[in-house]
Order: sequence, then C-alpha cells, then structure tokens
Amino acid sequence: MAEKFYQNFIKDDRWKYLTDGLLTTLEITLFAVLIGILLGFLVAVIRSTYEKTGKLKILNFICNVYLTIIRGTPVVVQLLITYFVIFAAFDINKVLVAILAFGINSGAYVAEIIRGGILSIDNGQFEAGRSLGFNYPQTMIYIILPQVFKNVLPALANEFIVLLKETSVAGYIALQDLTKGGDIIRSQTYSATMPLLAVAAIYLVLVMIFTYLVKCLERRLRNSER
Repeated sequence: MAEKFYQNFIKDDRWKYLTDGLLTTLEITLFAVLIGILLGFLVAVIRSTYEKTGKLKILNFICNVYLTIIRGTPVVVQLLITYFVIFAAFDINKVLVAILAFGINSGAYVAEIIRGGILSIDNGQFEAGRSLGFNYPQTMIYIILPQVFKNVLPALANEFIVLLKETSVAGYIALQDLTKGGDIIRSQTYSATMPLLAVAAIYLVLVMIFTYLVKCLERRLRNSER
C-alpha cells in the first residue's frame, strides 16, 4: 500500500496533477456559477413577466428557445460545440471556454428554479408593491426577488453541486481539471484504484463543505426572519 501511494502521489510530484486540477475545477465552477445565476435570474424574470403581464413576448420566445436547446442536449456536447465549433477559429483559453459552456448550461436550470420561486409568491405581494408606489421592476427587485432567493436557496445549492461534478467532463477539450489530473496519474502508473479514489474523495469533501456552508446560510436567513 505504501509503495502504491508513493508511486501514485509522491514520485515525480504526481500529487501536483490533483492540486493543479483542483484549482482549475474550482475556478471553472465559481465563474460558471456566477454566469449561471446572472443568466438564470434574467431569463426567469423575462419569462415570469411574460406569464404575469403578457409583455416581453419576443424575449420570452428567445428564452424558450434557449431553455429547450440547453436542457435538451448533453453538457458534454455543448462543451465540445463551444470549443470545436464556436471558438474553433479563435485562440481562446480553454478555461474560459469551459466557464462559458458550463455557465450557459447552468443558467437554463437556474432560470427554471427561480421562475418557479417567482410564481410561488402570492399575487398579493405584487399588489402590495403597487400600493407602495412601486412599478413592476421595482416590485420585483425590492419585494419579490429577496423572498424568492430564500425559497429557492436549497435548489440553487443543489444546482451548484451538480455543476461542480459536471465539470469533470472538461477533459474532453484537453483541459486538465481534477478528474483529468487523476486520469494522467493512472496513465503513468497503470494503477487506477488510488488516483480515482483520491479524485472521488476530493469531490466528496468539496460537496460536504459546500453543503455545510449552505446550511449555515439557511440558518442565518431563518434567524433573520424572527
């Protein structure tokens, strides 16, 4: 066991494949989440506005096309199309390509989560906003969305966890993420058990840490309501 550990992680500093890959995975996940949340909020507001007021018909159509395409195709295919088709003629950083691909993919699912949260808010809240002199955008920003965020936080956290694990396919565009780092070690040592178990353990620890942080945030939000 000690010899296998030495061969897989210590010799030739092979552990660096995992640490470097981990940093890449976290970088992709963090920025993809930010893109996903911003894009998801925008799409959700457009779609919910159309459903409640009948306005923004063209934008709603565009959003529906976006949701249909993104949710109807695998994220691996979207990643490959983004890199080998859309940016094929450009010398662009692979990490940036992965961030864009995963961010756009996540935005479709975040949009439906937030839209569901908006539609779950009682119409009396919108009427209360109008009675305070707010127009529709102001009512959405100051009254509706803060409530929506509290309601959909668990679902958003789950989407973040899913996104973190989905980045494991970034190796398809020869990007050295955490999973690819473990695979490189396996290809050098011809031993699959230790590097793959190490990769799985790192993902598990990351998910556990993030789950704990989300629970702390949920607890603080509940306490703030008292």
